[in-house]
Amino acid sequence: MPTDPDANGDEDEAVTADENAQDDAFTRELARAKSLLDDEDVDAAFAGVVREGEVDTTFTQRAGDREEEGLQALALLAAHVRLVANEAGVEPSTVAGDAATLAGQVEEIPGSADAMPDE
Repeated sequence: MPTDPDANGDEDEAVTADENAQDDAFTRELARAKSLLDDEDVDAAFAGVVREGEVDTTFTQRAGDREEEGLQALALLAAHVRLVANEAGVEPSTVAGDAATLAGQVEEIPGSADAMPDE
């Protein structure tokens, strides 16, 4: 029975297509984030990036009083928790609990699984 040297060719092409689709989605979402920040009517913004396993974030807001400031910050946090939960296919309460636990265990938030604290 002859063997086909390109027997895995279809698999390799599928992996490359998946990687390209992920890159395209990342590029689209990054462009969307930039456009959201380029709006003069923004009242509060949170941005976070991971580069080479390091997390860098910034937060800014303008509000009329402390209560509005607190609500804006919580609204951004809740939106982020929901986004992560949807991506992971879990309940928002699971993400919120895990994030709170992680934040309480580390001084700096790890940007990769290798930097996670031991349990």
